[in-house]
Amino acid sequence: MNQRSVRKLNEKVRSYFRLKKKQKEIEQELAKLREEILAHCAENDTKSAEFGSYIVKVIPHRRKEYDEAKLFEALPDLELWRLLSSPDTAKIANLVNLNVLTEERLKDTFNVKEVSYLQVERK
Repeated sequence: MNQRSVRKLNEKVRSYFRLKKKQKEIEQELAKLREEILAHCAENDTKSAEFGSYIVKVIPHRRKEYDEAKLFEALPDLELWRLLSSPDTAKIANLVNLNVLTEERLKDTFNVKEVSYLQVERK
């Protein structure tokens, strides 16, 4: 590499590092704001509200979180376990959709976690 290419790459690496740092700060600020908005909506028992020119919607969602030990016991053979290697909800859902696994076989292998999605739109 020539000196000019090295300088350009150096600048790109510096920019990348700076942007990644900024991204982390923005994600932390977004998480804090999200929690504050969700807390306000929960305190006021509302799933939708208008704040000035913005509409806030809280969309409840149920997410399965699998217990590895119970899931391992529920799988019919080790080959399926190797396909999953760790509880991946999307992979497990695909195996259920393909009728490789049944919901009945998996019934005691997960807990359902309630999560809320926050949607903010401009009017």
